[in-house]
Amino acid sequence: MNTLILFPLIVTAFFTAVHTLAYTRVVKHLHIKPQTCTLLKYLLLVNMIGILGYLASRYALNPPKIIYFFFSLSMGVGFVLFMGTILYEVLHLFQRIIPFKAEKRIFFKRVTDIGFLTVGSAYFGAGVLGGTKNPIVNFVEVKQNRFNGKHYTIVQISDLHIGGLLDKEFVAKSVAQINRLDADLIAITGDLSDAPIDSLKEAINELRHLKSRYGTYYVIGNHEYFHSLEKTIAYMKTIGIHVLENSAIKIDDFYIAGVYDLFGYRAKTHIPDIAKAMRDIPPEMPTLLLAHQPKYIEYLEGFTPSLILSGHTHGGQLWPFGFFVSLAQPYIKGLHPLGENRHIYVNSGMGFWGPAMRLGSSSEITCISWS
Repeated sequence: MNTLILFPLIVTAFFTAVHTLAYTRVVKHLHIKPQTCTLLKYLLLVNMIGILGYLASRYALNPPKIIYFFFSLSMGVGFVLFMGTILYEVLHLFQRIIPFKAEKRIFFKRVTDIGFLTVGSAYFGAGVLGGTKNPIVNFVEVKQNRFNGKHYTIVQISDLHIGGLLDKEFVAKSVAQINRLDADLIAITGDLSDAPIDSLKEAINELRHLKSRYGTYYVIGNHEYFHSLEKTIAYMKTIGIHVLENSAIKIDDFYIAGVYDLFGYRAKTHIPDIAKAMRDIPPEMPTLLLAHQPKYIEYLEGFTPSLILSGHTHGGQLWPFGFFVSLAQPYIKGLHPLGENRHIYVNSGMGFWGPAMRLGSSSEITCISWS
């Protein structure tokens, strides 16, 4: 089945189950008035409709930004319900097994129910607040003694997911912030767009104003495969962005290489090929590799790039979902050694997948000093 159809169906089935369990296993057991229980039931229904609206907005509709924002928050509520239902089952277990007298058991249940609702509301509010914050700049030193005392300043951005929530204004502000870092080179490590390129050109065009000594380099992520992949690649080239397609370019004392995303294996097009990307690079030359997913370190086929820049994970985006991301990816965020004088840096991204929320992970621009 086509991924564009299968994925929304899976998400719909998952959140339908979550909302059903939230009502039958949580709401109906809360120590609240029947009228309040009925109200919560209808709010759950409205939220599920909002999730369907979010999916429709991603793949078909093009609603105003404010409507898309509230649709995305429905996804956030869905995630809170998922975690909350698990937590409530644990609380419910304790409520049953603790040897209290009947009146104390009722009091304990009321207190834990109030605490449960309070914590859930605070979690959601903190996530929404985190999602409103501007990207931070993380300054990172990668010391490998590669360049005889010299260093190169590389600015990495990733996972903007332009479209829906992140628009021309956001991109323009981000470009201004990046240009103040006086970069030697700018790297964009995938998931740039979240809609067909024809609807995003006004925002994408702001990237032509990025300034660095050796230019801006871009590799595709998995989301580009969902939205006019070839047109996106072609258009990026027209605005002066170097698109690395299983290819490499020599820059002063090092090479920069880039590969297609691992999703290419499933899409059966634009498949990553590290051998093709590295074939013209002398073994002794320092190499910077752009690969959207940190999992690509498992596909290096014996090649040893000096520094790998990845994204994809959003740093987990909403705690504790980083744990689930770690089941598929070897690293969630930050700098990690891969061997002697070899590292990978995983950028937490600038945009969102799903809700416009962040908790335990900041939207970031990375400024790397590579020496």
